[in-house]
Amino acid sequence: MEFVEKIRQKLAAAMLILGVFVVWEIACLLMGIPEIVLPRPTVILETLSARLPQLMPHVLQTLGTTLTGFVMGVTVGMLLGAIVGSSRVAYDTAYPLLVGFSSIPKVAVVPIFVLWFGSGTVPAVLTSFIICIFPVVVNVATGLATTEPELEDVLKSLGAKKREILWNVGIPRAMPYFFASLKVAITLAFVGTVLAETIASNRGIGNVMMIATSSFDVPLVFSGLFLLALLGVALYLVFSLIERRVAGWAMRKSELPTL
Repeated sequence: MEFVEKIRQKLAAAMLILGVFVVWEIACLLMGIPEIVLPRPTVILETLSARLPQLMPHVLQTLGTTLTGFVMGVTVGMLLGAIVGSSRVAYDTAYPLLVGFSSIPKVAVVPIFVLWFGSGTVPAVLTSFIICIFPVVVNVATGLATTEPELEDVLKSLGAKKREILWNVGIPRAMPYFFASLKVAITLAFVGTVLAETIASNRGIGNVMMIATSSFDVPLVFSGLFLLALLGVALYLVFSLIERRVAGWAMRKSELPTL
């Protein structure tokens, strides 16, 4: 019975998403909106179908660049989060710097990367890298801060060292927060990559969208947006599945409450 109810919920969600595109299609037809302003979903799908072979190298370029910057950002963010979350001095020193750096618009940083490394893949990787760090640091540090002081005192009285407490208690406690940060960071990573590709690259979905915009090929621009959305959703689902495997113990509810 529970399985049937889940199937019904999935079908209802799929029908609602499909309904959004149907309304979009009908509204464009009834209101006579030209394709140069807002293309219909069917036109976007036709464009994707016709140009997918030409778009695939750019899709792979954007995906590879994003994953490279994402892995770098998550690695550095996890290390910084562990340091910040386990040391008050590190928190007071590093946290204001991270907040200040995160507040800088990344579009202002891309030209600096271009000056240092030239145009191409490197600025896109670095932009994706720096945009991923902050959410990972914040969530890992918050997860480590949730460790009860009483539990730490008990473990210390049993002879456990600070490093052992961090490894055996702190890090497992931080895993739900860590995976939450991954799902946020992967979407931000695409933002950073596409931003850099539109400014300083001759490959990638961002570059394709920039060229299509200059030639008023709006269906191709929306095709790029659809591809980015699909990639983001796919990676989000991948991390959600990994989260259920690794940190499923922290999930008290398997579904959202219904109204």
